[in-house]
Amino acid sequence: MSTNQFLPLVEKIKTEGKCLEGGILKVDSFINHQIDPMMLQLMCEEFARRFSNVHVDKILTIEASGIAPAVVLGYLLKKPVVFAKKKKPSTMADMLTTEVYSFTKQKSYTVCCSKEFIKEGEDILFIDDFLANGNAAKGMIELVEKAGAKIVGMGFLVEKAFQNGGQMLEKLGHRVESLAVIESLDNCTITFKE
Repeated sequence: MSTNQFLPLVEKIKTEGKCLEGGILKVDSFINHQIDPMMLQLMCEEFARRFSNVHVDKILTIEASGIAPAVVLGYLLKKPVVFAKKKKPSTMADMLTTEVYSFTKQKSYTVCCSKEFIKEGEDILFIDDFLANGNAAKGMIELVEKAGAKIVGMGFLVEKAFQNGGQMLEKLGHRVESLAVIESLDNCTITFKE
């Protein structure tokens, strides 16, 4: 696991991030409600640098907050972006599905993706906004494996290391790159991993 902190994001979290009870970090002023396009570009350039030695056929994310970084990274790498949907569209016939539990929303979703867009043998880079317990990431690993494709890397804007998702993903053999790694949100204080 990379604890190589991406300083522009760390500084942004220090100035604009808000900590709520229950281990919740609110970054909705620049990541997952209102988006700071300049910060988004910087973060995606950093992902492009970190994954420059990895062959990628497609970038995968999950609705909704991972879409913006995935699309910008897809633009930089000139690769298509696929996002798993939290509701099955009536137009989707042949699909892959998996269950994902959301820590923030405290509920499970069946997420789906058309088999047309993740194909056997493809190298998939998964990108998301947060890594906490790793439930969304595990669901995406399962989805990709069902397609006969392979996850070649996982990138997260913010990782909450105290929830151990990164360790779990690495034990499963996955490369994890997190731009900002939070050690603790105890007493509503944001502490970054050294």
